[in-house]
Amino acid sequence: MSGPSRRRFLGLMGGMGMLATGGCVTAAPADPVTDGAVGLRLWTHDPSYTATFQAALGDRSIMRGSAYAPSLEVTAAAGGDLLTRTITQFMADGSPPDLLGVIISEFPRVMKGDLAESLFLDLTEIAEPFGDDLLRRGPYSLNGRLYGLDSDTSISVLYYRPEEFDRAGLPADAATWDEMLEIGGRLHQATGKSIGMVSNGDNTSLYNTYLQSLIQRGGSPFDAEGNLTIDTDESVEALDLIQRGVANGAFLVVGDPYGAAAGAAIKSGLLVALTMPSWYRVYGLEANAPEQAGQWRLRTLPRFDGGGHIASNLGGTGFTVSAVNPGREAALDLLRRVYLTPEGQLLRFRTGGFLPTLRSLYAEPDFTSFRDEFLGGQQSFLEYARAAEDLPEFFLSENNEALTVAIGAPMLGLYDGDLTPAQVIREATDSYRRQVRS
Repeated sequence: MSGPSRRRFLGLMGGMGMLATGGCVTAAPADPVTDGAVGLRLWTHDPSYTATFQAALGDRSIMRGSAYAPSLEVTAAAGGDLLTRTITQFMADGSPPDLLGVIISEFPRVMKGDLAESLFLDLTEIAEPFGDDLLRRGPYSLNGRLYGLDSDTSISVLYYRPEEFDRAGLPADAATWDEMLEIGGRLHQATGKSIGMVSNGDNTSLYNTYLQSLIQRGGSPFDAEGNLTIDTDESVEALDLIQRGVANGAFLVVGDPYGAAAGAAIKSGLLVALTMPSWYRVYGLEANAPEQAGQWRLRTLPRFDGGGHIASNLGGTGFTVSAVNPGREAALDLLRRVYLTPEGQLLRFRTGGFLPTLRSLYAEPDFTSFRDEFLGGQQSFLEYARAAEDLPEFFLSENNEALTVAIGAPMLGLYDGDLTPAQVIREATDSYRRQVRS
């Protein structure tokens, strides 16, 4: 693998306002360690990733046959801070972390000027043998190359409390969103309760509300080349669903889906269903209402009448490998074993609750036999397997932040009924174009 262009990289950093005075020197890639003991630096925002990698080092079924005997030095910090420090350290002495977990919303930062290819190893070749079996490539791809392996499919499903629907004499198995919105409106009118939530908080929360719906409908904010692709029928239908759900009370408006208001709505029973990714079961439902254990179930999402999927996505963390460190081959070997083997994927689920990113594993007994006690002993992988078979792909762009800012205010107008879906798209597109041109 060729090393990063020092002149190009420093020029890009200077253009980003990150080049410190005093002259930074970016080292060429060091010769890689080819076997034996090697110390690896792991940087992550989530202790579950630390626990997973550390457990893997002691698991013979995963490490059997490796030429390396790695040890880990872990640094934990906020995800955005870790990426900033990675870039800065690369500039300062050419020594970024060997393994870095990049939050999906942060990855567009390294799409600028193709920085990803300077910072990280190209993982395309180790992913290629898996073909379509490997999920969630799009958000970590640049110019057709893959630079991060996602830790979790983050499948968005419908969590619901069946007894609440039964009590109101309403079904929870509606096949389409039109049916579900009608049911949710009736439930809200009779009880004041809602079957979903949308955010009116910061721009990121507003954007994520839209993104989760757009992806399910079969759209994507950008195409594989990074071009904006929100002016579509899919986008209109996604926004229309949100607007109708807010208008009839089926969807509750909260400032932050991870904040106190959402937690209170779950705990009080004001929210009896919601569309969120798999990790929200732990961090949203169980964390806020542990006493509701056994009262929740999950199912695949109702379909849009116009098409799309029975699942969506939100969130994620892609793990990358440094392109320049001497331990890069050892780090790549470890990442492959933990992320691209059945044993590693099972360990990740047992240690951190991460859903497999290999589609075929959803049919394996180790997963299908799992019963989730918080979900009343439900064999949740029977539903996850259906979702994984129909999981949509989507792409991000170096200008993702510009779209996040552009759509915030129009989304508020959508909630209030002041703007139609088409007007939201037009205003967001105009704002985006002004930012990208400036």
